[in-house]
Amino acid sequence: MRDHGGDLDRARAAFGGSDWIDLSTGINAIAYPVPPLPSHALIALPTGSDIRALETVAARAYGTRTSIVALAGAQAAIQLMPRLAPAGRAAVLTPTYNEHAAALRAQGWAVEDAPDPEAMAGADLAVVVNPNNPDGRHWTPDVLERLAGRVGLLVVDESFADPCPRLSLAPRLADLGERVLVLRSFGKFFGLAGLRLGFALGGAETVAHLRSLAGPWAVGGPAIVTGMAALSDRKWHRETCRRLARDAVRLDGLAAGSGWRLVGGTPLFRTYETGDAATVQNWLARAAIWTRRFPYSTGWLRLGLPGTEAAWQRLEAALARQGQ
Repeated sequence: MRDHGGDLDRARAAFGGSDWIDLSTGINAIAYPVPPLPSHALIALPTGSDIRALETVAARAYGTRTSIVALAGAQAAIQLMPRLAPAGRAAVLTPTYNEHAAALRAQGWAVEDAPDPEAMAGADLAVVVNPNNPDGRHWTPDVLERLAGRVGLLVVDESFADPCPRLSLAPRLADLGERVLVLRSFGKFFGLAGLRLGFALGGAETVAHLRSLAGPWAVGGPAIVTGMAALSDRKWHRETCRRLARDAVRLDGLAAGSGWRLVGGTPLFRTYETGDAATVQNWLARAAIWTRRFPYSTGWLRLGLPGTEAAWQRLEAALARQGQ
């Protein structure tokens, strides 16, 4: 089994308890308020016009004029992406979200780890997560556009880009043809991961191929209604970006007070060098606070941002006890 954040079953099995604060993901802890759902969203299959309306709203929100397809989360796009071309040599910029390499290998691709974009040149398919999970590294659209000319297909996973719009390649896609596919997550920034909604943006042929692979009704009525409302709500987007930026600074302050060094992150999560991530994770787990560590680092620990003042105070108290 591949390890992920959000695995509270494992936390409960190891430490017991029920009143957990889950900081192991990069999902916004203060979710967009779900609008009232009309009955047809639950009892009828989505129509083509329903899905097209959602995709139009999403394209406007992402500032793109290219083709777009709605899917059941960015994860659905990750699972389908290896089937867009015959298996060949893929390069994945690492360390990063482990599902990209796993999905490619499952479809017969030979996957190489790449430390930077320059090392990906010549690959039949290249994957860059921008900004990257978990270390927060990021690359400008100029860098990625140059890379697109040196690989067969460039897949840019922008699942954490909502608070960082200047990093997005989406506004340039109309001029890049079939060379680039951008993935966007809805659930992370809007805090509605259970809704299972995401998008893939790219050339008309590539997006049509993905739509065919996904099949009919790739997204459900509740996701369509909620997605249209949330992606249209620019005021909520602006206010949330400001709050996340403030909270990231607050979390960095708590971490510094515990002697941790910031590795990097985004406004949705922070990754720290703690010296001994297993010990720190276990300590926080005894206070029913779950965090994320990584098999390739003994020191890195990733935390999402608490959503309530009570959660902040519990985290602060747990860190204070650890230092005693």
